[in-house]
Amino acid sequence: MTQAAETEAPAYSGRWLAMSVLIAAAFMNLLDATIVNVALPVIGKDLDAHSSSLEWVIAGYVMVFALALMPCGRLGDIIGKKRMFLFGVGFFTVASACSGAAPNITALVVARLCQGLGAAIMAPQVLALAQDMFASKERSSAFSLFGIASGIAIVSGPLIGGWLIAIDLFGLEWRSIFYINVPVGIAAVIAGRILIPDIVSSERSSLDVIGVLIVAAAFVLLIFPLVEARRFGWPLWCFAMIIAAFPAFAAFYVFERRRERRGLSQLLPVSLMRNHGYRLGGFVALVFYSTPAGLFMTFALFLQQGFGFTPLEAGLSTIPFPLGAFLSAFTNSRLSDRFLKGRILAASAMMAAGYVMLFFVVLGADRHLAILDFAPPLFICGFSLGMTASPLFQTILADVPGSDAGSASGALQAIQQAGSALGIAIASALFFSIISARQQAGAATADAYVAGFSAGIGYMIFAMATVFAAALFMPAVKPSGEKPAPEGMMLG
Repeated sequence: MTQAAETEAPAYSGRWLAMSVLIAAAFMNLLDATIVNVALPVIGKDLDAHSSSLEWVIAGYVMVFALALMPCGRLGDIIGKKRMFLFGVGFFTVASACSGAAPNITALVVARLCQGLGAAIMAPQVLALAQDMFASKERSSAFSLFGIASGIAIVSGPLIGGWLIAIDLFGLEWRSIFYINVPVGIAAVIAGRILIPDIVSSERSSLDVIGVLIVAAAFVLLIFPLVEARRFGWPLWCFAMIIAAFPAFAAFYVFERRRERRGLSQLLPVSLMRNHGYRLGGFVALVFYSTPAGLFMTFALFLQQGFGFTPLEAGLSTIPFPLGAFLSAFTNSRLSDRFLKGRILAASAMMAAGYVMLFFVVLGADRHLAILDFAPPLFICGFSLGMTASPLFQTILADVPGSDAGSASGALQAIQQAGSALGIAIASALFFSIISARQQAGAATADAYVAGFSAGIGYMIFAMATVFAAALFMPAVKPSGEKPAPEGMMLG
């Protein structure tokens, strides 16, 4: 941020109105990330969709968001944050309308990919614009307001989704969860053009387009076979794609190192990839954030298709998780930067215990499951997630030089989303494969879904054990040496 921006921001009388526009757009994005899960069974039935296609409705959105997040943040610095924000909101709004109007599952998946791109264009600009508009003494208040709105969006998404489907607004059924974005998006674009100031950036660095393409190819090689292999019977080419993903990631590192030698900007600075603490922390974050995304993708299907829950009942069943995550913020604020590594270890162990509890709740399920049956384990998992997020990111960023802090923070958000996409692919592959095998063997629907969901939870328990083991080797950060976690980092 320039000195001019720092001194002029307090004189801009419309900064709080502008912030309300930014928060409304971010709320729409976060709401959309959680609202769709409860609608998947209804969408699948209405569009006669294969289970792998339903996975792409969620995983495709998250994967595009993850891959485009960093380059779109850089583009905001180059061509203007306001311009990128307005374009992102507009693109997201059009994609939402196309999602609602989708005549078949293919059209819906394509529209969701476009939604993910629109979200990636919009999201990095929100806090970047707030950083420019507010002086340091006001900035924490603006970021706190953003955090509160984010928490409300995450908590209310499943409820709003289930409610919209239940009332069948204008006979639209599941389509209303996408159409609801349209008036909000239009209003945000109009208000944003008027209220958000044009802030000139001095950034003139180039965009690493080839690096984006290489890492995108690597992720597609990894995610695509995990989602689609079941449909084709796990042919040899699926295993070949998964194996090929690792040389592709290696090629990305080699390419970025060459750009560094030539003095060019990198999508992910090589200095970060050489940083052992950052590499280990990135791995922990990737695995950690794979579990909640995989959980809720399969949980909605388990409840609705396996046990006949309505979308609203399924939405209500998920509330303890985000509620626990939201409440844990108060504990984090009291502990501040103390006991970071200990909190990561304790919270990851607690989250693993929550998944174990959920595993036994599911195994003991009869034909009359109730909403409250899942409340204790989901609350524990959600509280643990909220307890882990802040110390995890503070620890990862502790040894990052100030010159790389922005890139490191942006990369962590991309890793978070990539972990979500990976978790959806792995948990869903286990979930649907076991269900298909059990149903072919003549098992009852409920029994097949219990087996499938239990397998998915088994992955989550294994993942959290991996997180705990890896976290043992993370550095213990002293309070005086810690860097704050990136503002606005989503909980899940």
